[in-house]
Amino acid sequence: MLYYLFNYLDSFDIPGAGVFHYISFRSGMALIVSLIISVLFGNKLIGMLRKMQMGEQVRDLGLEGQKEKEGTPTMGGLIILGAILVPTLLFAKLTNVYVITMIIATVWLGVIGFLDDFLKMRKKNKDGLAGRFKIVGQIGVGVIVGAMLYFHPDVKVHKEVASTYELKQGERFVTDSHKQNPNEDVKWIETRDMTTTIPFVKNNEVNYNWFLGENSTSWGWLIFIPIVIFIVIAVSNGANMTDGLDGLATGTSAIIGIALAVLAYVSAHVQFADYLDVMYIPHAEELVVFISAFVGACIGFLWYNSYPAKVFMGDTGSLAIGGIIAVFAIAIRKELLIPVLCGVFLIENLSVILQVGYFKLTKKRTGEGKRIFLMAPLHHHYQKKGLHEAKIVTRFWIVGILLAVITIVTLKLR
Repeated sequence: MLYYLFNYLDSFDIPGAGVFHYISFRSGMALIVSLIISVLFGNKLIGMLRKMQMGEQVRDLGLEGQKEKEGTPTMGGLIILGAILVPTLLFAKLTNVYVITMIIATVWLGVIGFLDDFLKMRKKNKDGLAGRFKIVGQIGVGVIVGAMLYFHPDVKVHKEVASTYELKQGERFVTDSHKQNPNEDVKWIETRDMTTTIPFVKNNEVNYNWFLGENSTSWGWLIFIPIVIFIVIAVSNGANMTDGLDGLATGTSAIIGIALAVLAYVSAHVQFADYLDVMYIPHAEELVVFISAFVGACIGFLWYNSYPAKVFMGDTGSLAIGGIIAVFAIAIRKELLIPVLCGVFLIENLSVILQVGYFKLTKKRTGEGKRIFLMAPLHHHYQKKGLHEAKIVTRFWIVGILLAVITIVTLKLR
């Protein structure tokens, strides 16, 4: 909203109003405001949750320090959601299709998580929202996001190609006047097809329409939307699994958010996209404002969520931040980098799948179930081995930083 106000003021040549045209300024402001909101208002919300007796009900799993967490307020994800949405509404272009998509995903998954937490805490239903309703909700946001990103006319990419390039359906030449040194032998094509990036490959672009054949360009959504649904479910559940130690999911998500901010900025910047030889995505620069608010919200929430935690994010936060990361990566055509960038989430998910699968398999074969890990998800395995909670979290963060660096390096490592 402030963007439109200052844009109006700039039309009257009011000094300083034009600064809102700069993505760097608005992103910085979004980061600062999200930090202020989460830190200043977080304590008040924690107090309200305590008064409402929205305390965590801890199952006795024999883990060190577990009983001390009993009664710690949960649903703290509301702090994260507020610290994301308010700066986004203030500093982003609200007519931008990518911003609209991210707001929808944030609110939708936040509501699903809120209902789950509310049923657990207020209604004393330890199972919360039934799993099938969670899946239906995640599928719903996947369908909406997938349809918006596939069919909306403003969702397009520019790719640099030779002038002899044979245009396909949905592609057209666009001017290269934005280049500092235009080359007559090179032109840009504009396409609305969902082209994505394959990491570690030289010619690293593939179009989802390819899977249906060259003459099926209008049916690519049959591939794209199910992929979006799968990614949203996988990453949001991965974030949910990771949220088992103080600050683990929050800090890991902040690291992922910083990497996504870098990827979004270079993809939406003509010169950087040209230099790094990546797809130029018009209008995606507004995503940098959103992800800056996301990073600020996560870091601000760590003020209260780091060990020993004064509040837990609950499903309200974990489902939302996982969904945000998934949808954001899809929007900037980097969804195939998710297994690397979100490697911590992936390992946590896989540890549970392997543990359950191996237990059932060995029980069926021998009559006695065996385990791969002392306990799943993986962070509990290390707790069982005697590592302190804070040390486990710090080491997982270090792994997350390493994976984030590798992800960014893929821009040139092919």
